[in-house]
Amino acid sequence: MKGGVLVFPGSNCDHDCYHVLKHVFKMDTDFVWHKETSLDRYDLVVVPGGFTYGDYLRTGAMAKLSPVMSALKTFVKRGAPVIGICNGFQILLEAGLLPGAMMANVSLKFICDHVYLRTETQDTPFTSSLQRGSVLKIPVAHYQGNYTASAETLLELEDNDQIVFKYCDAGGNVVESANPNGSVKNIAGICNRERNVVGMMPHPERCSEPELGSVDGRHIFESVIDSLAGKMP
Repeated sequence: MKGGVLVFPGSNCDHDCYHVLKHVFKMDTDFVWHKETSLDRYDLVVVPGGFTYGDYLRTGAMAKLSPVMSALKTFVKRGAPVIGICNGFQILLEAGLLPGAMMANVSLKFICDHVYLRTETQDTPFTSSLQRGSVLKIPVAHYQGNYTASAETLLELEDNDQIVFKYCDAGGNVVESANPNGSVKNIAGICNRERNVVGMMPHPERCSEPELGSVDGRHIFESVIDSLAGKMP
């Protein structure tokens, strides 16, 4: 089992994701530079957070043009699991691998805080070990995390069970006061129709060890590793 962590100019959570896969979960893991043109040797790919190309144009708008993104689309078509975290989520949206778009937070301020997420579906490789309705406490750090989509797309997301996480309070109640950025319907994470691509704004890699004050994020990595292990001979 081999994992790849994409690295773009401006990525800054790549080492955190690499550490979790390589040292916490003992997965054979590589950094993958954005000029790479093949991901054939990997079983799992993480698109980490950061500020690719400085995000000067629009979050993820430049990164989607990197050579590795063509390889990532091929990787996705073969059904392999991909998770985009924060800027990684924004890149997946820009690349058309997930539906919708991201806007600036309604506060127009950078947010760095802990939030609560309610798990909306178990039916992804990244949430298969979580119970539907379970609540995770995970950090966020972003300026453009205000997820939006057309009414038609939102209806499709709901009908197809593609909403993976919603912002909630500590009791699991999805209320406006628990929404840190104004995301429509409190959406914090979604998946594609095929369910192998997940994007989320919070950072599970920042809460996967006791030393960090929470291990809630490790459930997401455990889920995908267990899922992959079940498919391997």
